[in-house]
Amino acid sequence: MEAKPTPSPAPEPLDGRAELSEFLRTRRARLQPEDVGLPNFGRHRRVPGLRREELAQLAGVSVAYYTRLEQGNGRNVSGEVLDAIARALRLTDAEHAHLTHLAKPKQHKKKRAARPQQLRPALRQLMDAMDAVPAYAVGRRSDILGWNRLAAALFGDWGALAPEERNWARIVFLDPASRELYLDWEQKASDIVSFLRMDAGCFPNDPLLSALVGELSVKSEEFRSLWATHDVREKSHGTKRFRHPLVGEMTLSFETLRLPDDHDQSLVTYHAQPDSASAEALRLLASWGTDATRAGAAGTTRN
Repeated sequence: MEAKPTPSPAPEPLDGRAELSEFLRTRRARLQPEDVGLPNFGRHRRVPGLRREELAQLAGVSVAYYTRLEQGNGRNVSGEVLDAIARALRLTDAEHAHLTHLAKPKQHKKKRAARPQQLRPALRQLMDAMDAVPAYAVGRRSDILGWNRLAAALFGDWGALAPEERNWARIVFLDPASRELYLDWEQKASDIVSFLRMDAGCFPNDPLLSALVGELSVKSEEFRSLWATHDVREKSHGTKRFRHPLVGEMTLSFETLRLPDDHDQSLVTYHAQPDSASAEALRLLASWGTDATRAGAAGTTRN
C-alpha cells in the first residue's frame, strides 16, 4: 500500500510578544540623545540609540514599567502611556498605530483574517471602465484581488499566475522580472515589507501571512534583511519609475484609495503627468493592449 504523504505542519502564528519587543527596541535604537535634547556621553554607550532609562524619562514612566513593555508584556498598558511612548520615540502615525496593535491586539481579528477577501463586482466594473489608467485592487498580505487590462499590460499577465501567486511580496522578491520593471526596485521592496509589517500587527494570527513570511524568509536574503528592520508604512501616494520592455522608461504617479466598506482593501491607480513623455508611453501601452500584456509576462517566472 502506498504511503500517504505527511501533511505540512500549519505555520506558527507570529509571536506577538517578540514583535512588540523588537519593534520598540529598533525604534529606540534609531534615536540619539541629541535628537531629543539629552546630553550624549557616547564613549560610555554599549548599545546604539537611547537607553531604556532615557526613553522612560522622556515618556514619563518608570524604567521598570518601560522595560516590561519592551520585553513584550503589553498587558494592561493604557492608551495614554502608549501615546507618551510614541511621542518620545517620534513615531509616525503608521508606527503609532502599529505599536497600538502590537501592545493591545484585538481578539476578533483572528476570525476576520481567516475569511477570504472578495472583490465587489461593481469595483471590477469600475476598474474595467478605467481604460486609460492602470488600476488594481490589493488586500491583506499584499494579495492582488483584481486588475484592469492596462494594469496587466504594465505589470505583467497576473491572470496566468495561480491565485496564491498573485501577491506583490512574492512577485517583487521571487520574480526576476520585477527587478527589470522597477527602476527603484529597492524602494518598492522596502515598501512591500513595510506594508506586510502593518498587516502582521493587525492580524498576528493569520496563518497565510505567517506562511508567506516564512516562505520569503527562506527564499530571499533581501526579504529577511528588510523584515528585521521592523519598519512599517501605510499605503499612500507617490511616484514610481518603470522600464517597460515595449515603451521604455516612464514615471507614473500612484494613488491608494482605501475602500470605505473594507479598510483592508485598497484601489491603486497610476497616471502620468499630462503632455509628458510618460503620458505618451502610457497611451501607447494602452493602445497595444494584449500584445503589451504578453510582453510584460514574457520574463515572468513561477515560484
